[in-house]
Amino acid sequence: MSHSYVDFTCLVAAVAVFVFWIGYWFVHALAIAYGKWKLHHKSCKLPMETPYPAVSILKPLTGVDVNLFSNLETFFTMEYPVYELLFCISDESDPSLMLVKKLIEKYPKVDARIFVGGEKVGINPKINNIQLGYASAKYELFMISDAGVRMKEDTLIDMVQHLKEDVGLIHQMPFVCDRDGFPAVLEKIYFGTAHARIYLAADFAGVNCATGMSALMRKKLIDDAGGLKAFGCYLAEDFFLAKAIKDRGWKIGICSQPAWQNPGVCHIPTFQKRIIRWAKLRIAMVPSTIVFEPLSECMMLGILAAWSIYWLFECDPLAVYLLHVLFWFLLDWILLSIVQNGPLPFSKFEFVLGWFLRELSAPFLFLNALLRPAIRWKAGVYRLKWGGVVEEINPTVKQ
Repeated sequence: MSHSYVDFTCLVAAVAVFVFWIGYWFVHALAIAYGKWKLHHKSCKLPMETPYPAVSILKPLTGVDVNLFSNLETFFTMEYPVYELLFCISDESDPSLMLVKKLIEKYPKVDARIFVGGEKVGINPKINNIQLGYASAKYELFMISDAGVRMKEDTLIDMVQHLKEDVGLIHQMPFVCDRDGFPAVLEKIYFGTAHARIYLAADFAGVNCATGMSALMRKKLIDDAGGLKAFGCYLAEDFFLAKAIKDRGWKIGICSQPAWQNPGVCHIPTFQKRIIRWAKLRIAMVPSTIVFEPLSECMMLGILAAWSIYWLFECDPLAVYLLHVLFWFLLDWILLSIVQNGPLPFSKFEFVLGWFLRELSAPFLFLNALLRPAIRWKAGVYRLKWGGVVEEINPTVKQ
């Protein structure tokens, strides 16, 4: 191989890396600007031109944690004219059933019903659980909301106001409530920086980034796609629900309030397993993730950028790398403050520790997802096929 060919190949690679690096700084700036403009706008509580449409809210429940009762109670105290709560519980012996009954007794004026047992319509346990509730939903708009999500009094108003005439689905950007302990710090840093950056940029660009933990959509569009049962063959049903809506010419988007996740369990291993599972889903649904996701992480991109700039401009690669990390760190602090919309519930020292742990562990978590594609979720083990279709490997294996 000639020396000139090697030089030319390195030059092309260096230019490509440099362009990607510059482009990713644009993603940082876009996320900050769009987040500042989009998030935490106060919902106008004055009447709309037409009355607020009624909403059916599906709540899939499995098990109980220490925050479940207070999380569910926020759905009974929302300020919204007409809505129904459809609690879907997979088993009669599930302890969440007792909590729901207590809340229904406490708030008798709220339209709430319980569906136990679900219906087996596919592999996805969440779809199976909420199928009965979906089939019994009374209203044209329906919302899927996970058990660990809290609602503010005006959250549903905010979501409905963003559901314009040409919009088929509105979802909330995932974030987390303030909680004690370093694992909570790590979760808040992840959802307020790396996750928020891509989520906000994708929403601005009109890219499908919907997550199913809190999503409001038009029932007719899902019925036209075959109903919820048509999505039971996927684990990432949220992605394919949004795709079905976009494929029919409708827009999707986020509202101004993030989804306030507040699960009772907060441990670093549990959090990392969740990140790995999401990475496995992205790899199966969007194979280009295998290349671009590792390259978009701070430490990996910094190494490549330092090499690229040294090759192109003969700059000190160590200085370039350190400046890269410093500016990434500062921009993440700014973005997290915007998403939090208030003082952060931890010290700057805790942020430094949490940020470095998140960034240094990210490549290893992604490698784990790539090398171990089987997914453990709920009571089953699943194998993902290209395109996102899933098959169950062992339904008896527990988490």
